Amino acid sequence: MLFTRLGYFQSLLVSLGAVVAAPAAMKPAQPMKRKTGPIKPKVLIIDMFVYEAEAWYGIPEFDLLAQNITVFGLSPLFPDVHCTANDEICQVVTGESEINAATTIASLVASPLFDLTKTYFFIAGIAGVNPDIATIGSVSFARYAVQVALQYEIDAREMPSNFSTGYFPQGSAAPDQYPADIYGTEVFEFNNDLKKMAVAFASTAKLNDSDTSIAYRANYIQAAAKAGPTVVECDVATSDVYYTGKLLGDAFFNTTKLLTNGTGVYCATAQEDNATAEALLRAALHKKVDFSRIIVMRTFSDFDRPYPGQSVLQNLVYSNPGSFIPSILNIYLAGVKVVEGILEHWDSTFEKGVKPTNYIGDIFGSLGGTPDFGPGRSPEPLPLSTLRKRNVRRNFRRQGSA
Repeated sequence: MLFTRLGYFQSLLVSLGAVVAAPAAMKPAQPMKRKTGPIKPKVLIIDMFVYEAEAWYGIPEFDLLAQNITVFGLSPLFPDVHCTANDEICQVVTGESEINAATTIASLVASPLFDLTKTYFFIAGIAGVNPDIATIGSVSFARYAVQVALQYEIDAREMPSNFSTGYFPQGSAAPDQYPADIYGTEVFEFNNDLKKMAVAFASTAKLNDSDTSIAYRANYIQAAAKAGPTVVECDVATSDVYYTGKLLGDAFFNTTKLLTNGTGVYCATAQEDNATAEALLRAALHKKVDFSRIIVMRTFSDFDRPYPGQSVLQNLVYSNPGSFIPSILNIYLAGVKVVEGILEHWDSTFEKGVKPTNYIGDIFGSLGGTPDFGPGRSPEPLPLSTLRKRNVRRNFRRQGSA
């Protein structure tokens, strides 16, 4: 649910007894002071909705609302990019869902108002969490983003008796088969070396928690779910559908493993990251951004499945795990350490970039290199005779590397 009043946010903080002060109220937007040439931020924070954005306002480290720059093509709800007075840190709010994220980021990278060639893109949002891997309030950093809902779907009440889920890859005939019909946005791999540096920075933060969350975790049987908030390395699933339940969670865990050739670990549920990554990849193909400078951080506001004895509807609609406010606060608490780390070590490390030792990019190898996931070959259409035998449609959206 999208809330638009910071006052309500602050009242929730009081009711939950949060141990960290709430961000101050948003300042009225000030007219942009015209500068010579485009703005060249060192860090661009990417948030998806108002509470994630407001986590950064009124903080002592920097003032994101010093400049407010209207950019054509951004969300009508969030039409401005916010920047510090010295241009070093900026923030964009995409709006929720894949379409909003892709449209906003594509518009921003095409804007002549910004030079983003050396910018670090810091996705900083909340997500659901797989209790087998981590717990509410924790902070995750991803190597992979997987578009788990880009599949065939049969209503589970009508699926074959030998299927474990109604979701199965496009161009396949069963859930455990690799997709033969590939669009190119199914999987993105990010700079693992940069991710580990971000994890080191974030791990110095003291994370927020609530008494309600502490009590709620006790309902779960998994050790990871019962533990307190921490910083974890695991991967993010993208789906416009806001889902819940063990069956779907396990299905998308398996999808993540399948599409990353066994490497990815599904822990975070989100709605935007593959869309954001695709917009940035297309910009990288034209040297507008550096794809190796992407960090994906998600803090956990809820569990992706119920605890024993709780219904899936209760988990999705009626439960109160007490972790929404801590997850928002932990965006700032962990995230500011990452931003400060990049700025502090800009001259020595980050200006020149962090060279990845792993593959980065999409399933097609569009940016060069050989993907360590996927079919491992260029996206050439299969012979028509083969398609007829398989009764599937080969559909590649991007024909080779640019």
